[in-house]
Parts: sequence; C-alpha cells; structure tokens
Amino acid sequence: MADLQTIIAHAKEYGFVFPSSEVYNGLQAVYDYGQNGVQLKNNLKMLWWKAMTQLNENVVGIDSAIFMHPLIWKASGHIDGFSDPMIDNKDSKKRYRVDHLIERKAELLEAEGKKAEADKLLADMDALLAKEDFAELLQLILDTKITCEVSKTSNWTEVRQFNLMFSTEMGAVADESNKIYLRPETAQGIFVNFLNVQKTGRMKIPFGIAQIGKAFRNEIVARQFIFRMREFEQMEMQYFVRPNTEKEAYDFWKEKRMKFLQALGLPAEKLRFHDHTKLAFYANAALDIEYEFPFGFKELEGIHSRTDHDLGSHQALSKTKMQYFDEDVQEKDKQRYVPYVVETSIGADRLFLATLCQAYTEEKGVDANGVEKTRIFLKLPPALAPIKVAVIPLIRRQGLPEKAREVFEMLRYDFEATYQEKATVGQNYTRQDLIGTPLCVTIDHQTLEDNTVTVRYRDTTEQVRIAIADLPALVGKEVSVKNILEKLK
Repeated sequence: MADLQTIIAHAKEYGFVFPSSEVYNGLQAVYDYGQNGVQLKNNLKMLWWKAMTQLNENVVGIDSAIFMHPLIWKASGHIDGFSDPMIDNKDSKKRYRVDHLIERKAELLEAEGKKAEADKLLADMDALLAKEDFAELLQLILDTKITCEVSKTSNWTEVRQFNLMFSTEMGAVADESNKIYLRPETAQGIFVNFLNVQKTGRMKIPFGIAQIGKAFRNEIVARQFIFRMREFEQMEMQYFVRPNTEKEAYDFWKEKRMKFLQALGLPAEKLRFHDHTKLAFYANAALDIEYEFPFGFKELEGIHSRTDHDLGSHQALSKTKMQYFDEDVQEKDKQRYVPYVVETSIGADRLFLATLCQAYTEEKGVDANGVEKTRIFLKLPPALAPIKVAVIPLIRRQGLPEKAREVFEMLRYDFEATYQEKATVGQNYTRQDLIGTPLCVTIDHQTLEDNTVTVRYRDTTEQVRIAIADLPALVGKEVSVKNILEKLK
C-alpha cells in the first residue's frame, strides 16, 4: 500500500479531493471533492443505501434536517457532555486534545521498549479523565515531560473542557434564546422521527431507519487527510428491537457490516473487529470495524448496542411517549415498551479514503521495448469507478471522431462515460487507469468497415474485439452494481 502522502497527491492530481478554499491558502481539516471524487463518493453512498434499504425489507430511509431544536442536543447529552479536555502550549499557541497528547507520548515510550511505562501512563490518564481531574492531568503531562511538537517546550496552560459543537443563531436577533447547533451526528434526527416513520410506514419491530447526511464537529486535532474532518458525512442505521433481543441484532449487524466492506473490495486481512473495553454508560456492547490505512489500523465503522437510552431521553424531555405496542406476540407478552437500538455508523469520507487507498496499485512490468516500468492504476471495483467507460478514436481525422461520438452517445445515457480524443491512445489509456476507469473503447479504421471496436480492460490491459451492438450488454455486465450486492446474500 502506498503511503498517505502519495494518496493525497494522487487524489489532488486526478480530481478526487482538493484542499478547500485553496486560493486563500486553504481551511484546515476541510476538503472539497473534485469531479472524480464526488462521483466515487456518490457511488459508495448509493451502494450503502441499496445494501441497507433495498436488500432489507424492514429498513427504510429518511433525510432529517441539519438544524434541529436545541433541546434535542440537551436530551442527547451533547450540550453538557460533548466536549474534550484541551490544553494549549503558550509558546506555539497550538492546541491539543489531552488524551491525544498523552497517547502520543505512550507510543514513543513503547517504541523505546518501555511498554510497562507506557501502559501505566495510559492507565493513569484513563483514571484522571474518568474523574475529570484536570489539575492532575496537567501535572501528569508535566511529570512525564511531554512537549509541544512545534515549540518543543512544556509551557502549558491549564486543562479545560472544549465543546465540539458548532453553534449559530437562528432568526433576526442574535441572542442566547435563538442559539442552535450544527448537528454533530445524524443519529438524533432518526430518533426524534421514530414515531413518524413507525406509524406512516406501518413498521413492525424489529425495523431500521437509515440516513446519509452531513455532520459537523469542531475537532481541534483534525489530521490524516479526510480521515478526521470538521465537516463530514455519515451513513448511519438505527435498528429498533424488543428489549432483551438486542444481542442477537448486534451480532447480526456486526457480521453483515463486515461482509459489506469486503464486498466493496476491502480484503479480510486488512479489516478487523475491535471490541470496546470501556463502554458509554448507556451502551451494553460496542465495537469498531477497523481498516489498515497507511497510518495503521483505524476505525472505519462502529456498531453499538445503545439500549433504550436515546428514545428514553427524548421521551423524558419532550414528554412524548416514544413507545411501541407489540401485537405480534402471545397475549401474555403484549405490552408497550421503549425499543432498544442497535446502531451501525460509518463515515462516508473514511470509506472513500479506505477505498482509494486499497485501489491504488503500482505494478511492475516490461514495455514493448523491453524496458522495465511501473504502471500505476486505481483498481476500483467497476461498479464504484467514477467513469465506467471511455470512448477514444485512434486518430482525430478520417471520420474516426465522428464514429466515436456515435458510440459515446449510445453509451452515455446508461453509463458514466467520457469521450477522449486529445493525446495518443496510449496516453488516454494511462489517464483512464489513473482515475480507475475499468473499460476503454477504441474506434479505429476497422470500425468504419465492420462496426467492431477494441475493448481494453484496465486491470489486465487485455484487449478484445467486439461488435458495437454488443457494447451496452458487455459494459452493463462488467460495471453492474449487482456484482457487489449479490455478495451480500
């Protein structure tokens, strides 16, 4: 796998991801998706949506608003508890999350062979964080001689809490009563719509509600390209179940989500389950599916058994009963209850990054002149590729561009297609390889004689001759979403 800097450079060079506001020297931890990136991301979201709502009869989707009533965030605990202990270095003015600062020191200690010392440092940190003993956290940082990576000094401020939510004002007058927040997660929009969806959809437990949407967190330590950003996109599904059945649902979705990631082309050896040893007070089980990025195994998707905390909290604050009456049980078991919830949550941006990292391929070979060379291409699953097929005339005269245009027009209404006549055929092949186009169609002089074309496959560079009339069927078979969805049976 290539290093992260190579992936970042490739993403910018070939229209996948750009630094946001780059002409004004950028905005830290904010990125824009380019012409190829937005298409790849949309394809990933579409496949997730189909896998959730189309392949599961009891899962439906919604799209809730980014702005929501501020009491929602009171009930969810975000106003009071969605904060991290922060510390500033007085010399560099750089701000750090305390746990990240101490964890980095522990990593350095372990690299020096001082694992016991590293483990004790992390244990001390966990104990102090649990007690919110900020004075002792500062003392721990000073005692272990943790320095700022910029100034190299230990001239620290006091540790204090920093809320991660972005706030704004709604209405003409900017006062505290009109203060609202950009949502830090999409899940709450599902919970407050539980009754609406259940009643209008005549949904019976167990059932799920899926959503794709933007979320916003004022991350202080945002790093590793699009892995951790301040504006990001989540793909979440909340699965509502009868109390005491959540363990079965948790195990079911745990395996199903791993299967989905593998179906997208992420290999089993680069994916792993990581069980949480410390659970949130409302959870009774939680794990991450981690992917081996160029910077190590990191969280890609979370599966959490959240009990009835979310619906129960909204019921208590809103005074609206978030209950379900179970009729499909024996008479003695019929009752009203607040459902338990199992959540699956994956970042669209992290999935995009994992897909890009996995697809980037460097393959050594020998050219026609016997010279060793390295071919670089994106080995994307064809259904995910931003462009599915490129149509290329052999030369830009003698009627070949006109014929190529006819072929392009035939394909473009069913597939993401591109027409390329600049540069040589070989250069166009290389360009399409670098953005992951699985098929190239070349129109040559023989095409004018017998209506056949050359189809070139990205992964193998194999070329075959077929009739133009057979092109739609061939392309459709190669790039079909069904090729991925069938793996989820």
